[in-house]
Amino acid sequence: MFRVAPVRWLMLLFWYYLIISISEFGPWRAFGQFVAPILKPVFAVGFLAAAWSQERGSLPKLTYLFRGFRSNLFALIPLGIVFLAGMTVAVLATTLVDDGKLIALLSGAEKPSEELLASGRVQLAMLFGAACALPTLLALWFAPALVVFDDAGALHAMGTSLRAAVANWKPIALYGFTVFALGGVLPGLAFAIAQLFGEVAAGVLFLFVVVPYLFAFIATLHISDYVSYRDVFHADEALVADASTA
Repeated sequence: MFRVAPVRWLMLLFWYYLIISISEFGPWRAFGQFVAPILKPVFAVGFLAAAWSQERGSLPKLTYLFRGFRSNLFALIPLGIVFLAGMTVAVLATTLVDDGKLIALLSGAEKPSEELLASGRVQLAMLFGAACALPTLLALWFAPALVVFDDAGALHAMGTSLRAAVANWKPIALYGFTVFALGGVLPGLAFAIAQLFGEVAAGVLFLFVVVPYLFAFIATLHISDYVSYRDVFHADEALVADASTA
């Protein structure tokens, strides 16, 4: 699906991150940093709508990005609140492992150093935080799609998503491993190799190779949210052409 309309998907992603950046780093930063994660499921609906329409013959459009604001918004907002609360708890839980060193790094209160980054306690805190965030992530995996496409309420959508994720833990574990390898290890390895040829070469590679790759990769991840939802919940459903393409 990405290969059919790469520019359109990248433009959706660009505008999404531009909106999020404005909300998080503008003069209203103190307020926007809480609003942005709450609106995450709302914007997720935009990518789901774009994939749904493309599957039925219509190419992604910028207007789809805002589809969630008129698609059961009162059920999507609670999903965002749960996401914000769950991620906050997961981050705060890392203090039980490293006495707040990871939070200091993330907030900029402490400058990163080789000694700190190599600290076993910090790395363990990252793993512990990821484990604490996992229930929230699984409960929200299919939830926006269930709200929009199946007219589910917020609680029912999260419960159904969590049960579906647990029932399909093997493919989800493989999916997570693949995302980690292609989205984390591969770009990091490429950047590390480029640094062997100097900072200029590393900067050029990061700007012209790694960044475009990551944008394409993240756009594909958004598409995979829809594809996995279809595969789990509506694998046998016959497609009906989108009337807007007629």
